[in-house]
Amino acid sequence: MDAKDLVTFETVARLGGMGRAARELNTVQSNVTQRMRRLEAGLGVTLFARSRSGARLTAAGERLMPYATRIGVLLEEATRAARDDGAPNGTLTVGSLETTAALRLSPLLAAYARDYPKVDLVLRTGTTAELIERVLDRELEAALVCGPVSHPDLITTRVFEEDLALLSAPAERSVARLLARPDLRIIVLRAGCSYRQRLEELLARRGIVGLRRLEFGTLEAILGAVAAGLGITLLPRALVGPVWRGGRVAVHRLPAADARVQTVLVQRRDALRSSAMSAFHDLVAGRRRSRDGTVGA
Repeated sequence: MDAKDLVTFETVARLGGMGRAARELNTVQSNVTQRMRRLEAGLGVTLFARSRSGARLTAAGERLMPYATRIGVLLEEATRAARDDGAPNGTLTVGSLETTAALRLSPLLAAYARDYPKVDLVLRTGTTAELIERVLDRELEAALVCGPVSHPDLITTRVFEEDLALLSAPAERSVARLLARPDLRIIVLRAGCSYRQRLEELLARRGIVGLRRLEFGTLEAILGAVAAGLGITLLPRALVGPVWRGGRVAVHRLPAADARVQTVLVQRRDALRSSAMSAFHDLVAGRRRSRDGTVGA
């Protein structure tokens, strides 16, 4: 068994067939089939259950799969490390909360593109839970998520702080009366959204549980639903400044313990930090340094 065996095995398992794997690996199907048969013979186990529709993993194949995936990642990182001469270049894929992208990233991304024109920066948005999972799965080199985050495989850098606010329809001026409404509903993004979790925790501490939820896919849809009186939500106060001043929603301040939230940059502890990633890290850390004179750990 060698590294190429495991790379081929992972490709067949991921794509579900020898022919599909051969096309991705730019070879012929007979080469893939022969390599997999030699691998099975060498291990003394059957890795695939073959059928006309393709190939699926056996129990032995399932046990081997994590190692094959790890080998593929290590080979890719080794190639990138060898080619990385210290000048940021290539593709950098990072993630961000949608709110952070809207509030904070535009000037940072513009500065990054200006300073490092040889880097192709790819930004993916999602919820905190989704982004952390993608970093752990090595689909993202790093992600800006709601903190704090505690995971043995991750390192974090605190980069921003936001003040959250409770948002309601313009007619609702009293938080106490608002929360006492029997038809109160919360308007949130999908499960895994950190602000959704914080809103539910905030209400639970006040004895309000079991509320109906309305889920929307975008921040604009959430703000529109709140403005229409369909329910309440929790978002960074700075994000809704123009909306608030336009009178579309009422913004209710919260105690500091409920309002203050960190945005942190998370990365895998064992992942290669490319020159492009180091430059991005230094940029967001430098942003924080210029604001309060300190650098996140």
